[in-house]
Amino acid sequence: MSVRSTLLAAGAAASVLALAACSGGAEAAVSAGTAEDPIRIGVVSSGETYWDTFADAAAEEGITVEIVNFSDYQLPNQGLSDGDLDLNQFQHIQFLAGYNDARGEDLTPIGATAVYPLGLYSTAHASVEEIPAGGEVAIPNDDTNQARALLVLQEAGLIALRDGGSSFSTPADVLPDESRVTVTPVDAAQTALALQDVDASIVNNDFVGDAGLTAEDAIYSDDPDASAAEPYINVWVSRAEDADDETLNRLVDIFHTEEIEQGVIDASGGTGVIKDNDAADLAAILTEIETNLAAK
Repeated sequence: MSVRSTLLAAGAAASVLALAACSGGAEAAVSAGTAEDPIRIGVVSSGETYWDTFADAAAEEGITVEIVNFSDYQLPNQGLSDGDLDLNQFQHIQFLAGYNDARGEDLTPIGATAVYPLGLYSTAHASVEEIPAGGEVAIPNDDTNQARALLVLQEAGLIALRDGGSSFSTPADVLPDESRVTVTPVDAAQTALALQDVDASIVNNDFVGDAGLTAEDAIYSDDPDASAAEPYINVWVSRAEDADDETLNRLVDIFHTEEIEQGVIDASGGTGVIKDNDAADLAAILTEIETNLAAK
């Protein structure tokens, strides 16, 4: 998502059964972190080896964790809201804001993980500068990635967006008289295939490898430290009432040890950029996005 994902469909049924077995309802307290009552963490990437490293590191500090895998992006948030999970870690702030707004929830980020830059690829041009005036660029058509793709193209100097753009921008916000190219929204899975017909495409990280591309092939990627990238910081998320829980916050600290961070970077093919924004900073970003959502 521009949350990066490794979807493990085989784990979904087991995850649902595990939740059904341990469900304590929305009022459930944070688990004790013991072998009998582990901290349950919802993810969509349990096959990544850094989760084993993380679980071992937590165990060394006397905290037992259970990594619960999902293939449906909505379920880790719903499981957290229902009290079936204690934490989740799979999404960026923009996605979390959309869930909270749609469901009337107040799930809260308590720590950052990484940003995964979004790349512009071309088989026709070796650089952004070579893309001609009047050129065509394909972008993903889903709301979250579409807005981010437009911000990437603006950052690259290819388009201009009304009012400077935001994480809610759409192709209707492209200012033709101030833009060098036109944009064509297509299904995210088709952006790489579209390279044979357009000057360039924004390709989600999930589809780069499948298309025979690497991150190094991108002719432009967004700046992970720019303010435009803030909505796409991936985060640890808890229920609002548990945001200050000492054990949960210790798990965030454990995640930010050198070996685990390197595992995250390796799993992303070297594209991930570790972020360490504190909870207050992340909450402020979330609040701004939710405020903008409420005003739409």
